[in-house]
Amino acid sequence: MNYSLHPLGDQAILIEFPQEVNEEIHSLVQGVKGRIEKEKWEWAVEVVPAFASIAIHYDIRKLQIQSLPYSFVEAEVKKLLFDGGSMAEASFREVSIPVLYGGKKGPDLEEVASHNGLTPEEVIELHTSGEYIVYMLGFAPGFPYIGGLNEKIATPRKSKPRLKIPVGSVGIAGKQTGVYPIETPGGWQLIGQTPDALFRPQNEEEPTLLKAGDRIRFYAITEEEFTQRQERTR
Repeated sequence: MNYSLHPLGDQAILIEFPQEVNEEIHSLVQGVKGRIEKEKWEWAVEVVPAFASIAIHYDIRKLQIQSLPYSFVEAEVKKLLFDGGSMAEASFREVSIPVLYGGKKGPDLEEVASHNGLTPEEVIELHTSGEYIVYMLGFAPGFPYIGGLNEKIATPRKSKPRLKIPVGSVGIAGKQTGVYPIETPGGWQLIGQTPDALFRPQNEEEPTLLKAGDRIRFYAITEEEFTQRQERTR
């Protein structure tokens, strides 16, 4: 296994794999994450996967008997990753996300269509027929970086970001798609909006709807369905 280890502050270690964004590296990251969690290290506080890396945050107070806490953690991680060890089987969930495309909810749908020489209807068809993977969460609480976008609708970010992106906005940036879980500035091309809440701080056990490794399917809904679903989730 090709990887490197680095300190991340004074209470975390970073496992870096080949810096590529693809399903092979993603599966490796998820498999290693699962194996780490299976170990149940008492000093491990949180395991955070990204595109091609995993950060393990640890409680240095539980390592006080170690003269060199980072060296101890590094040795434990190396032992776990030693070639020949079996990776935990990466599990995933399938999540469907309803989207009202175009209009005020998707003000950049026409721009995405024009950029790619398509009609808005063709953009919607391609976006809803995609097979997507949540590679990581970041930027904002619960914001999913979702891979698998059809290159026929790939579109660069806007040259001038908006100061406010409405909650639930579905956007495209390059070859990725994503959903804004909170109101925030952003430069993604907005093609629609979901009434479903991705960030739910009142749910302490699962404050985010999505997790790294989830498989996503988008499907189109009407304005009436959007309103009804939004009212039910309030």
